[in-house]
Amino acid sequence: MNHPRLLPVLALGLNALVWGLSWWPLRQLHADGLHPLWTTACVFTTAWIGITLWRPSAWQGFQHHPELWWLLVASGLTNVGFNWAVTTGDVVRVVLLFYLMPTWSLLLAWWLLGERPTAAALARMVLALGGVVLVLKTPDAPWPVVESLADVLALLAGLCFALTNVLLLRLQHTPESSRMVAMFGGGALMALLCAAAAQSTGILPVVVWHVAAWWPWVLLLTLAFLIGNLVLQYGAARLSAHTTSMVMLAEVVFASVSSVSLGASTLTWQVALGGGLIVLAALLASQAHNPHNGGSPLPSEPTL
Repeated sequence: MNHPRLLPVLALGLNALVWGLSWWPLRQLHADGLHPLWTTACVFTTAWIGITLWRPSAWQGFQHHPELWWLLVASGLTNVGFNWAVTTGDVVRVVLLFYLMPTWSLLLAWWLLGERPTAAALARMVLALGGVVLVLKTPDAPWPVVESLADVLALLAGLCFALTNVLLLRLQHTPESSRMVAMFGGGALMALLCAAAAQSTGILPVVVWHVAAWWPWVLLLTLAFLIGNLVLQYGAARLSAHTTSMVMLAEVVFASVSSVSLGASTLTWQVALGGGLIVLAALLASQAHNPHNGGSPLPSEPTL
């Protein structure tokens, strides 16, 4: 690999590392009494304020491009679902179910962009769904069914992220700063709304705020996500879409190795085989992307 390509690849690898290890500080905060909904709200509100101060004109894009509000909602729900799921569920299982997103992207692009799937694309979808069946099937359940809130959140987060990817394609003519503020603002707003609703209905207990104990972790996550976003923008702008997608799949490796090593996940042969099929489908989807044929690239990370 020549030097001009090495730096972008390392940048994307750093972004994958950030998201592959994000479950750990999220769980540390959860153990200290801060639910991932409130953590997401704190982190993304801090980042959103920073971006707004840096680019105060970014919000003007919403006046000319109202579809940015849909991007705000889809991106925000992606972060809410992923962070909640990876904090409370089996990390490997959550990440693999989240990576069903290429299948969602295929269906949404068919519906919203009019991109009819090819036979090869449908075959990749069947391959991914076969992997999901293996991941969902547990020894205690006779059928491969969703059996926890974390499973539901992971699948919904993948769906919302696929929608985010499709919306980004539709909004590629809008200012980049407006898309960024929409996505970080969405993480802040959706997390705040979901946390307030969950707490008012008794799903979440009343928070006893321990700011002194929490702020180092919140600051760490905020900086990590901002750095991850910056290096993603750097790397994705200098590499092809399929190369970006393949490098970003390293998140599965980082999340799996770290969570299994620290006892946050159990890796059985069935989950490993199912995960392999899902990752293989994602790799094939990234290889099949051609920027000249109108195909949708495989999305990268929740805070793209």
